Amino acid sequence: MIVMNKKEDLEKHWNRKAQQVLEGRTIAKVFYMNEAEADEWGWYKRPIIMVLDDDTQLIVSADDEGNDGGSIFYANKEELDGVLPTL
Repeated sequence: MIVMNKKEDLEKHWNRKAQQVLEGRTIAKVFYMNEAEADEWGWYKRPIIMVLDDDTQLIVSADDEGNDGGSIFYANKEELDGVLPTL
């Protein structure tokens, strides 16, 4: 577990980590987790999985403990309240 002295240090750490994993990457594949995978994870909800161009998989979770699959909310010029739900 990472222990930080200040809230600002914690935010800087996770901003750097997110940048390291995500910046400059492109999404190569998108699909919903299948039922067998959800069962393996002990999840009732099946989320979107995004695979980046370096084969990193982004799996949407309900929380940072990985307790269940989560939904993706998005906004763009056409939709301000879009959602990709769990199945």
